[in-house]
Amino acid sequence: MKLKIINPNTTQSMTDKIGQCARAVAMPDTQIVAVSPRMGPASIESHYDEALSVPGILDEVLLGEQEHVDGYVIACFGDPGLYAAREVARGPVIGIAEAAMHAASMIGTSFSVVTTLARTCNIAWHLAERYGMKRFCRNVRASDLPVLELERPGSDARRIITEACRVALAEDQSDCIVLGCAGMTDLCAEISDATGAPVIDGVSCAVKMAEALVSLRLSTSKRGDWARPLPKAYTGLLAQYALG
Repeated sequence: MKLKIINPNTTQSMTDKIGQCARAVAMPDTQIVAVSPRMGPASIESHYDEALSVPGILDEVLLGEQEHVDGYVIACFGDPGLYAAREVARGPVIGIAEAAMHAASMIGTSFSVVTTLARTCNIAWHLAERYGMKRFCRNVRASDLPVLELERPGSDARRIITEACRVALAEDQSDCIVLGCAGMTDLCAEISDATGAPVIDGVSCAVKMAEALVSLRLSTSKRGDWARPLPKAYTGLLAQYALG
């Protein structure tokens, strides 16, 4: 099968890292294509960033449909554009926050999310509520690291995030940790070893869930909310998004 992993930001080093982590868990015969959109923010740390990342995400999904992609992963913890992508994709589309929270609920009775900037905490809480995961989520904690700090050579990000995870486990009495940024995907095993608790990376979880759904020949339902968008005119910069 062919899976497309879309990093909604335009930072190529993060996309490369996400692709490596996805390939590490994928089945040998799964082709992983990791991409950044041709337009969008360098990092996603606000509702504004999320909104402006969506056209680029949809570009990649529409292109993937022409390339016979079997399933997609949106590799940003805000799951931007997830429902819109499901409307235009034939195969499954998985958001990494959705995947990580569901996985966490299956291996423990509670989890804490450790994310980047404090301003993104409410986004994670809103997603937990949307996905029915709020009863499992003990807390959402910020490491107060900008997303791009995770990409800077010599950064102290690993230590800071590991310490935030230790504090979350101790103070929240959570069973496991969900890492709240795709840029943390390479820290999962290291933090789990350091803390002695399961640490969940949404990229890996989303890849395995997408593989499972494709293997089961389950595609996105085209009845109801995720039916294909109605044909209509779009104007200006959005003219290219009109669907026939």
